[in-house]
Formats: sequence, structure tokens, C-alpha cells
Amino acid sequence: MLIARQKRKENIAEYILYMWQIEDTIRACKFDMDLIEQRIISQFAESEKVKQEMRDWYANLIVMMHEENIKKAGHLQMLVALIDDMNRLHKKLLKDKNDPKYIEQYSWASPNILEIEKKLGREPIHEIDTCLTALYALLLMRLKKKDVTRETLEAMQTFSNLLAILSKQYKNAESEKS
Repeated sequence: MLIARQKRKENIAEYILYMWQIEDTIRACKFDMDLIEQRIISQFAESEKVKQEMRDWYANLIVMMHEENIKKAGHLQMLVALIDDMNRLHKKLLKDKNDPKYIEQYSWASPNILEIEKKLGREPIHEIDTCLTALYALLLMRLKKKDVTRETLEAMQTFSNLLAILSKQYKNAESEKS
């Protein structure tokens, strides 16, 4: 909860990747609040009030995951909506031509996006989902200490760079709305 809150303010792409990890962590704990308490919440040196907020946050996520029927796989609708928002901004930035840095970064990432979409073996949702999915797969590979080729790392860097710029633009757009 604490990390998610901070990431949500600072970088929307990092927030989404973190929340995907939280979803998988909840699944790994078999939706058991006692396990979540033991493995996660107890590791934080926070006040009892903050720990209770964390318990409530995890319990709420568990309820949402059950209600949205994503117990085995899938992502919370609130995250899907954020990714769709990011993709709308992505398309807008490509059409506006006002951000040459974004367009240049997209030109680097685009061939890698197409290649990853082929490798995923599923119908692509959209390019931003593909970038996030690929970066999450890289995170999982690193956690499992699997070897990653130089080419894959280079492709992932293009996604990371693109999403960094997009996240900054997203944050700016949110600030303008407030």
C-alpha cells in the first residue's frame, strides 16, 4: 500500500507493474490474509495504524479480485482502465507530433513491440499493454534468476524508455486536470 501509493504519484507504469506483482503475490498467498500478514505486512516497521491500513488494503484487493473473477489470472479492472488511459495518451502523442522525443523513442521501440507481440502468442491488446507485459515478464525472469539475452535486454530498454516518457506525460496530464 505504501509503495503503491508512492508509485501511483510518481510513475504510472511502475505503479501498474508493482500492482501486477501484488496481484501475483496475493495469488501466491492463496488469498489468505494470515499468510499476507506473515509474509508481507509484518516485514514493515510501521505503526499499528499503518499496518491496519495495509491489512484493509490487501483485504480490499482480495475482495476485488474475487468479484472480478481474476483468482487464477488477469488484472484488476482499475489497472486495465489505467493501461487503456495510457494507450489513449500514447496515440495522442503519436498524432500530435509535438513531442519529437516521444516519437523518436517510439520509433526505437516499435519493431521490438511487433516482435514481442509475435512471441506472446496471443492477440495483442495494444502496444502499451505489450510493453508492460514484456517488462513484467522480464521482472519475473530476473526474480527467478533466469538468463536474459542481450537482445532481449536491449528491446526491454526501448520499452522502459518509452514508458518513462509516457508516464511523465501522464503525470503532467493528471496535474493539469487537478
